[in-house]
Amino acid sequence: MSETQSSAPARKPRVALLFGGRSGEHAISAATAAGVLGAIDRDAYDVVPIGITRDGRWVLAADDAERWRITAGRLPEVTSDEGAEVVLSLAAGERTLRTLEPGQVPHVLGEVDVVFPLLHGPFGEDGTVQGLLELADVRYVGAGVLASAVGMDKHFMKLVLAGHGISVGPFEVIRPRDWDADPEACVARVEHLGLPVFVKPARAGSSLGITRVDDLADLPAAVEEAREHDPKVIVEAGIDGREIECAVLGGRGGERPRASLPGEIVVDGTHDFYDFEAKYLDEAHVELACPADLPEPVVKEIRELAVRTFEAVEAEGLSRVDVFVTPEQQVIVNEINTMPGFTPFSMYPRMWEASGTSYPALVDELIQLALERPTGLR
Repeated sequence: MSETQSSAPARKPRVALLFGGRSGEHAISAATAAGVLGAIDRDAYDVVPIGITRDGRWVLAADDAERWRITAGRLPEVTSDEGAEVVLSLAAGERTLRTLEPGQVPHVLGEVDVVFPLLHGPFGEDGTVQGLLELADVRYVGAGVLASAVGMDKHFMKLVLAGHGISVGPFEVIRPRDWDADPEACVARVEHLGLPVFVKPARAGSSLGITRVDDLADLPAAVEEAREHDPKVIVEAGIDGREIECAVLGGRGGERPRASLPGEIVVDGTHDFYDFEAKYLDEAHVELACPADLPEPVVKEIRELAVRTFEAVEAEGLSRVDVFVTPEQQVIVNEINTMPGFTPFSMYPRMWEASGTSYPALVDELIQLALERPTGLR
């Protein structure tokens, strides 16, 4: 090798930020991308923002954090007018992005070293995009195909956790064929859960389509509301307890995952629960306390349970584990979110901030974890 070749500087890793998508959480995904665009170390990484429109088209997106933030009266959205269409090569080992424009020869953007899929909900957080990236032989941040699918489906998530001896609350599942055939039987099957119950789309997040039901007469309407987001519905028994969250970060070099200090969501009487509006549009009526004011033994149990939950679904990279702490100090797992909200104001990064890891450092750590991990079976 010549002296000129040997002295050439190494190329910075190229990170593609993937956001938007076909789910109802499109705007939340864009807001997450805004946070990462503003925090990622440009001296360490080349950044390629790629937006996914609501109909699934991948386009080159503006590298502008302000463009993608949620502001008063405006939810951000990726449209086909954003930029040239982007395609990812599925040839093993190629890992290249190309742009396609009408009447133009495809242009090669270059090789991608890692994809950061900042996608929430179906067609992004559920294993579909993860499967595509595995086919393309591209490293990516976060959970793999199976963990993403299990984490997205609250029904199977609870079955997996219970199978690992992790305490979950009582629930019933209403499948589309059962509801279509006999709604009254479905309502009767829910009665043993008591009241209140929470009716949720089985495979959606960000509190979309969730209704608190205090009278079984209102259950059919709540089920129909949930079915607007997912034909499969889960009905969970209300649990008397504080809502506590804990952030989990994958371990380096085969080490166990790491758990943050837990945080607590306190919603005032303006909202019945931590719904979409409370999360993203009405911060004045929501208190996010981190670390949560809990006895040290309970904090230790929550952190250990969060790691066990992460390991039970074989998650990777990052997850947020949500639990209830009852008045008797029992800890019950509500769910795991394998791609939690990731704006600088979201609970996941805030819990790590309180635990000593800044938002930019967290973004860097997640990319490094992805670069360390091989694609394919592992």
